Amino acid sequence: MNAISINRRHFLTGVAAGAAALALRPGLSYAVEGDTLIVRGASDIEVLDPAFQNGLLEEEIGRCLFVSLNRLNDVRDGVDWTPHAASELRQKSPTEIEFKLHDWLTWTGDFGPVTAEDVKYSFERVADPKNASAWAYGFDAMKEVEVTGERTGIIHLKAPSAPFWVTTLPYYMGHIVCKKAVEAVGGRFTTEVPASAGPYVIEKWVPQQSLTLALNPTWKGAAPAFAKVRFQIVTDDDAAALAYESRAIDYAKISLNTLATYKTKLPENTSLIQMDGTRLSWLAINVKNPKFADEKVRRAIQYALDVSQIMEGSYSGLAAPATGVVPPALVGHRDAILYPADAAKAQALLEEAGISDLTVELAAQNDKTSQLTCQIIQALLGAVGITVDIKNHDDAVYWTLGDKNSGETWRTLELVLMNFAGGVDPSENLTWFRPAQVGVYNWAQFDSPEFEKLFQDGMAETDQEKRGAIYRKMQDLMEESGAFVFLTHETFAAVVRDGLKPCIMADGYLDIPRFAKT
Repeated sequence: MNAISINRRHFLTGVAAGAAALALRPGLSYAVEGDTLIVRGASDIEVLDPAFQNGLLEEEIGRCLFVSLNRLNDVRDGVDWTPHAASELRQKSPTEIEFKLHDWLTWTGDFGPVTAEDVKYSFERVADPKNASAWAYGFDAMKEVEVTGERTGIIHLKAPSAPFWVTTLPYYMGHIVCKKAVEAVGGRFTTEVPASAGPYVIEKWVPQQSLTLALNPTWKGAAPAFAKVRFQIVTDDDAAALAYESRAIDYAKISLNTLATYKTKLPENTSLIQMDGTRLSWLAINVKNPKFADEKVRRAIQYALDVSQIMEGSYSGLAAPATGVVPPALVGHRDAILYPADAAKAQALLEEAGISDLTVELAAQNDKTSQLTCQIIQALLGAVGITVDIKNHDDAVYWTLGDKNSGETWRTLELVLMNFAGGVDPSENLTWFRPAQVGVYNWAQFDSPEFEKLFQDGMAETDQEKRGAIYRKMQDLMEESGAFVFLTHETFAAVVRDGLKPCIMADGYLDIPRFAKT
């Protein structure tokens, strides 16, 4: 991970984008009335290669440029999938997934048909440790892909895997790339895609401003509702609301502060979307830092934080406290936390630990919600005698703090306010806290062999009740370690023009080709 990398799990906002939003001209083509769909892009692009992409806008553009064997349906319709690049996709045996590609799928640039060899190359390329893809975890369950014909193959798994169908195949790591084209450019690419097979191609990109897609002339699948798609890049949620009100964009994710305002009065010709989110916010406590070597100190911090006050102050009372990593809608959700707020217990534990004058650093991003949360944490810990020094960071710096490839700060971190997007299966929410993620995204340095074993057990278990018990135990281990204070699964909110039906994934990302006019 380099100094400017922002991954799919990251919560990206930039106040500087406010000026850009105000500069957008009102009166741009109205999406529902014309052939151009105009939506907000929450970031610019860096890497469009599915094996190495970072996320946000890249995630959404990837669904336009590439195809996957299957794809997830709108999360509001439940967690389900339908075949996409595959005309046939079935579980041949507990460890074999058989597929057949549509015979009309072809690559741009005269690279010929999309083949089973391309599928094999795409999957095994991500899985190969030599390529150091951040998304290799998605293929932990896969042994290999067997090519049985030009457009047919069998995915061989090491063991049965229920999550594979919804966390690997339909996501970015499951996007199919052209073997010939990628090898021709040296094995990887960034913003210039050597060949694609999805319904759209990139027509124009103005860095930090906009990106426009046009229909792919080789696409013979179901035609998208819009001939063109333009992403106006607005990184700040509040600035996005201004851009929406000026009619510069026709769909935008909004902040909860804006949601509170819009609940009273919506802009004209607008529908409001509000749903339980999967994006998790939590406080990480670095268990390897000497300040937190005593479990009593870590437990005191857990008891000191009244998360309900954070919900009221940072989220306008529109989000609920989290009980763990797994949100309410998924198997493995816990009913309650183990260490609820109790300031008296927090003070008693600090006294038992012989701590009377503790000062800690709290690292966070510099967006508004994060800063409000930090200030409340500062006040709550201050009430039990812990002084908190808040350190604000721009995104480019923040995401290097716990990265062992970017320096040594990962060893000395103290408290960190973190925020990751979630998935449609609990395994994707839990994978970031495994031992192998220490120095990558597991910034609390929570290192539990038992947790890893349970993770592997959960991946292979197909009985939902048993999976739920496994995942609840894993979250118990996380909380018992004293390395985590779970804050919330953020409420998702967006606005959309009347007459436009968006397709929204579980983590709030969009499936643009399936936007529809109503």
